[in-house]
Amino acid sequence: MRTATVSRKTRETDIAVTVCLDGGEVTVSTGIGFFDHMLEAFAVHSGFGLSVRCVGDLQVDGHHTVEDVGIVLGDAITKALGDKSGIARYGSFYLPMDESLAYAGVDVCGAPLADALAFAALDISGRPYLAYDGRFQQEKVGDYDTCLTSEFFRALAFHAGITLHARVEENGNAHHAIEALFKAVAHALGDAVRPKNGTLSTKGSLD
Repeated sequence: MRTATVSRKTRETDIAVTVCLDGGEVTVSTGIGFFDHMLEAFAVHSGFGLSVRCVGDLQVDGHHTVEDVGIVLGDAITKALGDKSGIARYGSFYLPMDESLAYAGVDVCGAPLADALAFAALDISGRPYLAYDGRFQQEKVGDYDTCLTSEFFRALAFHAGITLHARVEENGNAHHAIEALFKAVAHALGDAVRPKNGTLSTKGSLD
């Protein structure tokens, strides 16, 4: 089983993350309800087993909690992947969220429009990069600041050694737009870590 546990403690956050790339239980507690929901969705849609425990300085705001969880989760994924041999390496996914068609509207032909549509494409290359395009109609979802979404994915990409492109294509309700983005990245990452013979690089290594 490709499993890793990483802990990180600073004056701002105290975090422990365990990830299993081959599946398992999912338990998340960060003190931010919507962020917990997103991490649970991320685990389910990637097919990962995931345990996240974070105690952060939420009396300040959620920034340190969200960013630092991204850092530790990225480090755990890197550790679980080892030398990155034997994986598919690439993944991409479009994900619609259309539970709210009652207010999402219709197109010129009268067909219902999705409330949100997100796209993600990534390469587990060992060379981190983030191209992100996400603008949300609401500033907060519950106690979660929607602007922190980019901070999470930046931390995740740079600490997991991933080249990540993530964008919101259609943007209605912020809850659905952010959820679509987390799920799209999860599916792309789940595809990328799937076992594949050899090392998918002409160099013979991924770094």
